[in-house]
Amino acid sequence: MHKLQWIQNKITDREQLSRQCHVWRAIGKKIVFTNGCFDILHHGHLDLIAKAADLGNVLVLGLNTDASVKRLKGAERPVTNETDRAFQVASLLCVDAVCLFDEDTPEELITALAPDVLVKGGDYTIDNIVGAEFVQKNGGKVEIIPFVEGYSTSSIIDRIKKL
Repeated sequence: MHKLQWIQNKITDREQLSRQCHVWRAIGKKIVFTNGCFDILHHGHLDLIAKAADLGNVLVLGLNTDASVKRLKGAERPVTNETDRAFQVASLLCVDAVCLFDEDTPEELITALAPDVLVKGGDYTIDNIVGAEFVQKNGGKVEIIPFVEGYSTSSIIDRIKKL
């Protein structure tokens, strides 16, 4: 398989991904899930993704659609459209699947996939992580990965605006 096709095959819809998660689980794979906008991919994002991947055998990444990002971040976001953002994160070796979600939170996607481990970045606490209760009730774990200081999409955008 050509590398470009390999990357594109990682980008999937919720139904296909749910079926794939059943297959992975049936062969004993531990499924890790994280999500976000991943607009202007930077070192902090890559650190989170790599550390999340270390927590299991399969890393699934939920990606906010453009409409969802606009509702959450404002009219000027995202900077990078959903197709390009999905392609970028799917290009990472440690990401096994990427699925877009249009809701404001990934709760429906988390419920559909039932990951073994749910991962979020350091600005969260377990009690404000969407899907945490569901994952824990199903025997899974919730992990918070500390932020890498000095990296945020907003600060990158601010620096660019000052140029």
